[in-house]
Amino acid sequence: MTPPDPNPCYLEPTQASGRAFVMRQMAGSVLMLNLLRFREVADYAATPELAPASPISGEAAFQRYIEHTLPYLHESGGRIEFLGKGGEFLIGPPGEHWDMAMLIRQHSVHAFLAFASHAPYLAGLGHRTAAVIDSRLLPLSDVTSQLAGAAR
Repeated sequence: MTPPDPNPCYLEPTQASGRAFVMRQMAGSVLMLNLLRFREVADYAATPELAPASPISGEAAFQRYIEHTLPYLHESGGRIEFLGKGGEFLIGPPGEHWDMAMLIRQHSVHAFLAFASHAPYLAGLGHRTAAVIDSRLLPLSDVTSQLAGAAR
């Protein structure tokens, strides 16, 4: 038996995590917190048809992913709320870093799932795969209005 990888990378949702996401039955808009760690050089081995003529950085490949994705994201009612350069944590494991943080807002779980399975969007997903060596995706529901009601 192979021992578990002490430093696993996460690039895609599992069937179990996808099912758990749907079972949360989140109401209203959903904010997706993305933490991204890029490859030094993008790896287009899985999608050579998307590869540029010369090697590019993972960050540059991710920029291509964003450019490809934005029209479909907007079409689905979603938008980028925040995109920022990362670094090491102020509070968190020493030495752990993320190159970029991104917040994507979708007006519902249904809209997110429709966007994530849209064939034209999926055609450019290889740029993300080439760019990212590790990631985290945390769906967040907005409880701001509950806090405002509690403050009254």
